[in-house]
Order: sequence, then structure tokens, then C-alpha cells
Amino acid sequence: MAKPRVVVGMSGGVDSSFTAYLLQEQGYDVIGVMLTLWTEPSREGENRCCSIDSQTIARQTAYKLGIPFYAVDARDLFRSIVVEEFIQGYSAGITPNPCVLCNASVRWQMLLESASMFSADFVATGHYAQITRDDNGEVHLLRGRDRSKDQSYVLSMVKSEYLQRTLLPLGAMTKEDVRAKSKAVGLPNASRPDSQDLCFLGGMDYREFITKYADTVSRPGDIVDEDGAVVGQHEGLAYYTLGQRKGLRIASEAPYFVLSKETTANRLIVSHSPQPDVESFKVSKVNWITPPEKQTFTADVQVRYKSTSFPAEMKINGESILVQPAYAQAVNATPGQVAVFNNNDECLGGGIIV
Repeated sequence: MAKPRVVVGMSGGVDSSFTAYLLQEQGYDVIGVMLTLWTEPSREGENRCCSIDSQTIARQTAYKLGIPFYAVDARDLFRSIVVEEFIQGYSAGITPNPCVLCNASVRWQMLLESASMFSADFVATGHYAQITRDDNGEVHLLRGRDRSKDQSYVLSMVKSEYLQRTLLPLGAMTKEDVRAKSKAVGLPNASRPDSQDLCFLGGMDYREFITKYADTVSRPGDIVDEDGAVVGQHEGLAYYTLGQRKGLRIASEAPYFVLSKETTANRLIVSHSPQPDVESFKVSKVNWITPPEKQTFTADVQVRYKSTSFPAEMKINGESILVQPAYAQAVNATPGQVAVFNNNDECLGGGIIV
């Protein structure tokens, strides 16, 4: 009987490399694929996801494992979807999440296309999350065992039909285990540091990048308090994030925090309160991995990758959802970011905060 074949998305990092090793040990016929993504010109060498150095390490890993390795050009698709959304989002005064969008609209699409080309049954990545299937064959996305590395949040917008053909072998492991076992089997990147920055910036500050591609967002304007009084001047709305305290350069004994942005008037609204209590907010472009049975239901909502979830009542209204926190609290529901809906350890899906 032929071995099941899997295309592993490799980045040169320890997680994807150990994923390839582990699946090979489990009896899969493994093929390594690296997606080459668009990077700010002249900064390609600093893109940890797909630099020449990263590709060299991935090839070394594939050679050691004795598996085929291919580089797939995804630059045009990535530039037209992820980078353009990033630029347009900041131009509109919102804060998009490129990593979630990349997984949903680029990475899985290209990996599955590669799987079709190589007649592979599955695709796999080194994300710390778990996939299970129930008795009806429906797929469920669960949080990773290592909660400090759990990446179910960034997979929340991947279509369930994509996850049906996905393997996530690191979901039940800890990062420490992965590094230790990678070192034990002699993988060349066992101690390689994790990438932290947005890959396509190539080390460039995001504000410099936005100014280059959307210079209108760098127009100075007024900083006003909640009563409309001018308390300072901002350098451009794209340079500020909701909840920001440092760098506002406002002469005041009590600190100010960024409350909101008015793009039409080019005004930055600030307050002495870090965040107001949020009674509700809306989420659009919802992706369901496990659809709810009712139009109104409760879930634990996560509005940032590393933020703590809070209980909320969810009301589905057509193509959007009204999220009502179960109790009055400060919620950093930033427009453009992703709200993820969890039921205990299960990620039900996610959508874009509006």
C-alpha cells in the first residue's frame, strides 16, 4: 500500500522542519515546499520567512531527511492580497492583521495547489494548534497544548474545507519539546530564533513602509480630547494605535491614551482613560470552522493574538455578528483586527472587527 503523501510548508524555521521530520517518522511520503513571498525591495535578505538564508536551511533540512524540496513563487498573490490590504487598511485608519489574512487567502491556497500538483493527500504546517474530526467527518480546530505558543487564533480564518486536508502534528507538543527533539535528531535549525516581525517589511518600521506606499496617512493633524479640545499635534494617523500611551508628546500631568481616529477630519482622539468599557462591537467577514446551531449563542472572544479571552453573547445578523461582552469591561476591539470565537478549547471561527 502506498504511503499517504503530504506537502509540508517549510520556512527554514525549527517548527516546520520538525513537522517534516515527524510526519516522515509517522510513515508519510513527505514533500517540502517553501512559498516565496513578496518583500520590500532591497530587504529580501531580512525576510525570515523566505530569505535565501531561510531557503538554504530548509533545503539542508530536506536533504538531511531525504525528501524533495521545492520553492513556489507566491509573490504576486501575496502582494496583491496581503500587502495591499495592509496599505489600504492603514490608509482607512484601521489596523489589519496580515498574518491571519496570509493564512486564509495565500498560504493554504498555494500549499493545496502544490498538493494537487504532487498528488498529495494532505498539507501540513508547524503551527501550534490541533485538528480533530468527529464521527461525521467534520473538522474541528483546537487550541495547542502549549498555550504560550497556541496559534489557533491565526488559523481562525482558514476555511474548514482547507483544514479537512491539513495536518498539524505539533499541536500536542510544547516548543521546548520541539527544540530538544530537533537537536537530538540533528536538524540544522534546532536553535534558530523565531521570527517576530511582519515578514514583508524586511526589518523596515511599518510606519516608514506605510508612508512610502500611502503618503496621505502621514499628514499631521490635531490631537483632541473627548470634549473636542485640541491638546496636541499628531504626525499622521497611521503612526498610532488604539490604546497607545507613549510617544503622544502631549504636555499633561496625567497620561493620555489613543481612543480613536477620525480619518475624514484627520484627528486623533485621546482620553485619560486607557479604554472605555465596551457594550458591544460588530464583526464582519466571518469564517466558521464549526458553525453555531443557533443565531444567538455564547462564546469566549479573543480580539488579539496574545490577549485574554472574555465571555460574550453573540448575535448573528446576516453577514455580521454583534458581540456583547458578558460584563462591562475595557475591550481593545480594534477595527481591522480579528475577533476569534472559542468554546473552551475549540476555535469556532473568526471575523474582522468593524
